[in-house]
Amino acid sequence: MLTPIARLLAAFLAICIAATAPAVAQTRTQLLVYTTYLTEHLDTFKKAFEAANPDVEIIWHRDSTGTLTARLIAEAGAPKADAVFGLAATSLVEFSKRGMLEAYAPKGLAELRPSFRDEANPPAWIGMSAWVAAVCFNRVEAGKHGLPTPKSWEDLAQPVFKGRISMPDPASAGSGFITVSAWLQVLGEEKGWALMERLHKNVAVYEKSGSKPCSQAAAGEFAVGISHDLAASQLAAKGAPIDIVVMQEGGGWEMDAAGIVKGTKKLDAAKKLMDWAASREANQLYASFVNLLARPEVPPANPNYPEAVAKSMIRNDLAWASANRERILSEWTKRFGSK
Repeated sequence: MLTPIARLLAAFLAICIAATAPAVAQTRTQLLVYTTYLTEHLDTFKKAFEAANPDVEIIWHRDSTGTLTARLIAEAGAPKADAVFGLAATSLVEFSKRGMLEAYAPKGLAELRPSFRDEANPPAWIGMSAWVAAVCFNRVEAGKHGLPTPKSWEDLAQPVFKGRISMPDPASAGSGFITVSAWLQVLGEEKGWALMERLHKNVAVYEKSGSKPCSQAAAGEFAVGISHDLAASQLAAKGAPIDIVVMQEGGGWEMDAAGIVKGTKKLDAAKKLMDWAASREANQLYASFVNLLARPEVPPANPNYPEAVAKSMIRNDLAWASANRERILSEWTKRFGSK
């Protein structure tokens, strides 16, 4: 039982703690971060980051890729955001070209896959997770129609696949654009467009959604759905009779990336976010909803995810893809947009 003096001391300490708590809270640096991640993921990221960095509080501003990209460019003269966390790497490439990013080499940079970072030293941005162009191949439907498992994009242009293929429209689906961009980069423009002319004869429909062709393949509507690895792995994990097939020429890819907005007055806090974004802990959280991660030692959530997907990533010139996007889409629409 406490003595009267002990009770007085305890009460005094409680008052002191209560009085200083607001002051402690006010010393936390508030970091405004632009992102495209879903809200449920953001809650998890915020708790984990702030537990590791109790002196920093993340304030998220979430929107779509196009909207955030346009907003950041519009704000370039007077930046409002301190950092970007989870925005398309092609957008960050554009920001870097415009001098909008603060170069920084986060802790653990050497542990990331080489393709998951800006090539400059120090890098202007780092990748976090990626999705890669892949073919969703329905082995049951293929067996019914005697279709061979394709090994190259050229295989899909053969007459045996006529009417058996669904593909994303690159003008509306990111996975469609990364596929077309990869063909042009790997084969060269002349051969790339020639491949698309031949493939066009076999494509039954161009879908506005990047994942729908894979869903159609999983449902048996088509034997082949040109899509991306995330859609394929999720459907395969649910028991769909599809294989994730990568082509020998490789596949295009896009990734979610992070960077520091140049001009931020909270540079130290922003660097802490970059350190965390590259950490094993963060990559383990990304792994709860994606398969291809910046840190190769972190296993994907899907135990059946094929290692060949990561190896199939082309040497993607993101700057070229960004600079030529409108020209490519205009040409593609002119040639194939009527189907």
